[in-house]
Amino acid sequence: MDEQTAPFHHCHVSTKTILFNRCFMSLNALLLSFLLFYRSSFFLSSPAGRPPAFAWAVVSFGELFLAFQWVLNQAFRWRPIRRTAFPDRLPEPHLLPSVDVFICTADPDMEPTIDVMNTIVSAMALDYPPGKLNVYLSDDGGSPRTLNGMREAYEFARAWLPFCRKYSVRTICPKAYFKDEGEGCDHPEYASERKKIEERYDLFEDNITKFKDRSRGGSGVDGRNHPFNLEIINGQSGGVQQRDMPLLVYVAREKRPSHHHNFKAGALNVLIRVSALISNSPYFLVLDCDMRCDDPSSVKQAMCFHMDKKINSSLAFVQFPQRFHNISKNDIYDSQIRSVFTISWFGMDGLRGPVISGTCFYMKRESLLRRGPGDPLINEIKELRKTFGLSNELVQRLRADGSIQYPAEDSSTILEDAKVLASCEYETDTKWGKQVGFLYHSVVEDVFTSFNLHCRGWTSVYLSPQRPQFLGTSTICLNDLLVQGTRWSCGLIELGLSGFCPLIYGPTRMSILQSMCYAELGFFPLALIPVICFAVIPPLCLFYGVPIYPMVWDPCFIVFPLAFSMLILKHLIEVLSSGHPAQTCINEMRISMIKSVTCHVYGTVNGILKLLGLRKSTFVPTNKVSDDEQLKRYEIRVFDFQTSPMFLVPVGSLVMLNIAAFVVGICRAILQGDWNRMFLHIMLSAFVLIMSYPVIEGMTVRKDKGRIAPSVTRLSALVCVAILVSGWFYFA
Repeated sequence: MDEQTAPFHHCHVSTKTILFNRCFMSLNALLLSFLLFYRSSFFLSSPAGRPPAFAWAVVSFGELFLAFQWVLNQAFRWRPIRRTAFPDRLPEPHLLPSVDVFICTADPDMEPTIDVMNTIVSAMALDYPPGKLNVYLSDDGGSPRTLNGMREAYEFARAWLPFCRKYSVRTICPKAYFKDEGEGCDHPEYASERKKIEERYDLFEDNITKFKDRSRGGSGVDGRNHPFNLEIINGQSGGVQQRDMPLLVYVAREKRPSHHHNFKAGALNVLIRVSALISNSPYFLVLDCDMRCDDPSSVKQAMCFHMDKKINSSLAFVQFPQRFHNISKNDIYDSQIRSVFTISWFGMDGLRGPVISGTCFYMKRESLLRRGPGDPLINEIKELRKTFGLSNELVQRLRADGSIQYPAEDSSTILEDAKVLASCEYETDTKWGKQVGFLYHSVVEDVFTSFNLHCRGWTSVYLSPQRPQFLGTSTICLNDLLVQGTRWSCGLIELGLSGFCPLIYGPTRMSILQSMCYAELGFFPLALIPVICFAVIPPLCLFYGVPIYPMVWDPCFIVFPLAFSMLILKHLIEVLSSGHPAQTCINEMRISMIKSVTCHVYGTVNGILKLLGLRKSTFVPTNKVSDDEQLKRYEIRVFDFQTSPMFLVPVGSLVMLNIAAFVVGICRAILQGDWNRMFLHIMLSAFVLIMSYPVIEGMTVRKDKGRIAPSVTRLSALVCVAILVSGWFYFA
């Protein structure tokens, strides 16, 4: 094929995988049909000898809801695809579009400055023409430590970038590079220059640490109440083509307690507006402050799709997977979110594209400013101001062709215009966060925004190269995991139960399969319903000897273990096929059960209260710092239960309930020969206890600091007794 006509990318459709998935779907659908038929037969049987109606109804509802979620989940597996990009086929550097990089940080204590600066330096070192690369940092904390770190980062980057270009360094994050002894070069000067650049990096780290120590007494800046600040950090003057360093810009938007700042979505919208005055690049990359660039080629790989004339008119963004450098081989907390990045997003890519994942995506700027692909931007000044605000400079940039407008470093005009765009009151009476930019309907702005984009006709792409393009820091302690999960659950349930419910709002605007994918995400926190149903009612029935499952010799008996086994087998196959060990399957089921009775419950309640107007949105940044003891326990696969009792008591209570039911059930089966009636109940409780082993260990044999506190164990026991007493009143 001629090099000029060779495609920039290729799409792989695995017919075998699709056929395998659909066969599993058909078999499971048949088994679920038999199961639901058995439950409905309750109403056709004679009242004599029937189990209690309430217990039967609760379990039936749990099974019905589980079947509903399973049906939605199959949309991800209908047509998964994989993609390959060919960046070497892109046109000459001068023909490439400019790209902005947006990095967000909020708290220099929870998000260490040195790690944020490593992310910035790695973004500056991307393999792209430096005159067409611009890096912006949004500092929501307005911290002098962060601004000082930016200046230090720029000075270090002036040595680091030439070093990376000269020796074709692939690990472009300096902190990771100096830890990686495997990457080297045969060049005769390499060893001496590496030593020099490492010394400069040590000085860079030392300067940041010293500034932190000097400001330890307090900077006088309130992270929730501070003025606007903008600094263009660039030691050069001249035009774009003469630059050998990317532009580096520090932005701290104005924040006041009297104005809602809309969290990360608000920060990104400020960056969109401010960057329009400075670089106005047609594309931008969004990164979390701890998500470093691990390979310099990501920007060119993304451009393989954005520059493809066949798809670029409707393509909104290219999403890369989140991968993490601090995850152990036995990821006990499922912090890598394996199922999303190895199953779900490939499946959505086979429809109209994946969801924005909060970070690691290259977005087309105009997709957030126009209604749909091909729709012209509003040209009337009056309507533009009503939509985008009263800034004449911003309106002019939006009407321009998207070319870079590189300012003079000391441009006072840019500073004054940017101050208006980043003020607390600028978005008042505009459509920012409602129809343009990142949407404010939820704390999971990424899901809402991508749902809105797909409803308006935009598409997206998921690209997962073998070498990680980005590496971040994930949660490796239970407390941070559950706090983060509560926030996500709250945001997702807002989508599922709002006027934007994907099953109602979506089908007229996108395919039914795409709507099902979004519905599965929106209703995902409601997994608490079947888990709580199965964790409470069957154990109570087992404890009091009341069967709600068929006896061993009943013809319907085989349906239950077969359906359960098929689901576990499919999960195991997906885990193994994604390159993870079988233990990952257990870890994921275990943490899913814990989340269902903790953060899903609290997140769902918070989301419902917000929809009713009884609660305001809150957002706590995920802690990026773990103490040495937590890290050690994580690495040796031991749960750290240093978290709030509100998370531990529900888990401990349900585990104790299943222990009591299992012991009583086994004793009854041995003494009274009750195996035939209660076999499935015993097996279900046994499964729950196996999955709950770390909790049982934390309440009993462990004596270390990370165990479950005795006071929590006692409180859990009281709740368990209360549940058993309530069951006695009902079953008696």
